[in-house]
Amino acid sequence: MSRPGLVVVGTGLQVSAHVAPLARAHVVQADKLLYLTTDLGAAAWLTENNASAESLEGFYAPGKARADTYEEMVEHVLSFVRAGMLTCLAVYGHPGVFTYATHEAVRRARAEGYEARMLPAISAEDCLFADLGVDPADHGCQSYEATDFLVHDRTIDTTSALVLWQIGVVGNLGLVTQTSQRGLAILAETLVARYGATHPVVVYHASPHPIVPPTIQRIMIGGILEAEVVPMSTLYVPPLQPERVDWAMARRLGLECELACADE
Repeated sequence: MSRPGLVVVGTGLQVSAHVAPLARAHVVQADKLLYLTTDLGAAAWLTENNASAESLEGFYAPGKARADTYEEMVEHVLSFVRAGMLTCLAVYGHPGVFTYATHEAVRRARAEGYEARMLPAISAEDCLFADLGVDPADHGCQSYEATDFLVHDRTIDTTSALVLWQIGVVGNLGLVTQTSQRGLAILAETLVARYGATHPVVVYHASPHPIVPPTIQRIMIGGILEAEVVPMSTLYVPPLQPERVDWAMARRLGLECELACADE
């Protein structure tokens, strides 16, 4: 990266194991390192590896809209780029997943003529597929933030898997401090109407530590309110029914025999 410039990296879910070598190099070599993480271990690792490290956590405040918080974060990050520094923004998990500020910072930096890039990293969904032993290619996979899923009345395919992020903060657009039982109840009601109360689901939370197992609660949809849900819990909903084969399309693709044998 040239100076000035911006590189956005992710620390993964387990900073000691998930930080890629290239991301690590940018963390160490940046003129200014800014970070956003709730993991104390990740924060300690970042500050140990770059004396300029500064947390963005202070931009959050009770009663403050997330949109205002993210806008201030973006401008703060870009202030260092504009000052001529090679700037690194490090965030928890994958820097491109459910993090508006990272994408917006890259967009604005490029629009202003600066070099800017984002590096891939391990997200909670990556950990979910590994920990639950599910392959998103088997039946397809739909992935939504839980509040977005509800307010936009998403049409879902019940023959495919469904992943809902942040089920513990449904309806909360401000500072996240605790699980929203009201929002969770509305989510449960909506899912019961579509899948039935007895459909099995998994409440999942990836482990931030290599020696600590992930939280995996296998329950029925009707029991979501009794599950141990934290603000950042993820819900995995397996398919309700098998997918339907379009035999006319299968014949056009020359796959009729293969699919017919697979169904036997």
